[in-house]
Amino acid sequence: MPIYFDHNATTPLDPRVLEAMQPYLSGPYGNPSSVHRYGRAARDAIEAARLQVAALAGAQPAEVVWTSGGTESNNLALKGVAEAGAPGRILYGATEHPSVQETAESLRHRGRQVETIAIDGQGLADWPAFEAQLARGPLCLAALMVANNETGVIQDTVRAAALVHAHGGLLLTDAVQGAGKLPLEPFWSGGADLMSLSSHKLYGPKGIGALLIRAGVELAPLLHGGGQERGLRGGTENVAAIVGFGAAAELAQRELQQRSAQLLALRERLLAGLQALSGASVFAERSPRLPNTVQFRLQGWEGEALLMALDRKGIAVSSGSACSSGKGEPSHVLLGMGLPRDVAYGAIRVSLGKDNTEAEIDRFLAMLGELRAAALAA
Repeated sequence: MPIYFDHNATTPLDPRVLEAMQPYLSGPYGNPSSVHRYGRAARDAIEAARLQVAALAGAQPAEVVWTSGGTESNNLALKGVAEAGAPGRILYGATEHPSVQETAESLRHRGRQVETIAIDGQGLADWPAFEAQLARGPLCLAALMVANNETGVIQDTVRAAALVHAHGGLLLTDAVQGAGKLPLEPFWSGGADLMSLSSHKLYGPKGIGALLIRAGVELAPLLHGGGQERGLRGGTENVAAIVGFGAAAELAQRELQQRSAQLLALRERLLAGLQALSGASVFAERSPRLPNTVQFRLQGWEGEALLMALDRKGIAVSSGSACSSGKGEPSHVLLGMGLPRDVAYGAIRVSLGKDNTEAEIDRFLAMLGELRAAALAA
């Protein structure tokens, strides 16, 4: 049987989410902006989902703006703040998702002063360097993610928010990977001004996400049109996808403890097996990490080659972010942590899901042992 260990790239659609979406795929078809009963039914469904997604982070429904996913949310946050006229520098962590990194760099090409926040060898913000960096001039916005999509490292964004606010800036935190695996309320109530979310990372449909925007934060829209989402995101809403996101968020909140405990047990079983396997080394092993994520290298193998060898055995893993795969470059996350290129080339990421089993972990470890022996014999 195939094994799917790439849940940080995307998760399967939960059947309960599909059930919630089904009526809106073929049933109430009114435009949510229409005032007749068909439009009101669609609008009611959207607002119910807004409540569900807000609850996932302990936010207010009015703070939720629908987007097409985490990438659009990060673009809206960074470009929206910059184009609203806020002065000062834009900072982002060296291990941020490409949707933050590349968006920030696009602003550099438009004349904004953009700097990288140093990350240490364990994947955590270099706090003394960050404090010194903040003190060097006016600040517009800083971006530090809740949890890294490759290493699983969890950042102290509450500390970051306090430092950023003390220097007059805003904090964007990408919570796409943390949602459904960690309680998000401490990160939102801890001072984040903007927070990105994505449905397909927590067993919801693809193509729908949200940006949480704290009251008083000024943004310029990316998409102009009919004035939807308080004028911040024009375009007729995808009602079925929004309903699915809401259902997935409610399930993630309700089942958070159960899922996290199950994932942590599987992760620890995997780690124990890797520690017993000659030539295996885990990245950011000493840092707080997501309960489902392990990034490691196996001596004698490049990451892409190992990925393909496992794929031929029916095991799906990743060599880094799905959004930057196929570029032939080592993980920018590991390079951002200061690791050598040859080490970064060896990276493999296992990201577990709620339906994985101990038997799958054991089969995966056995397969790694066979591949390691083959490499030594070659």
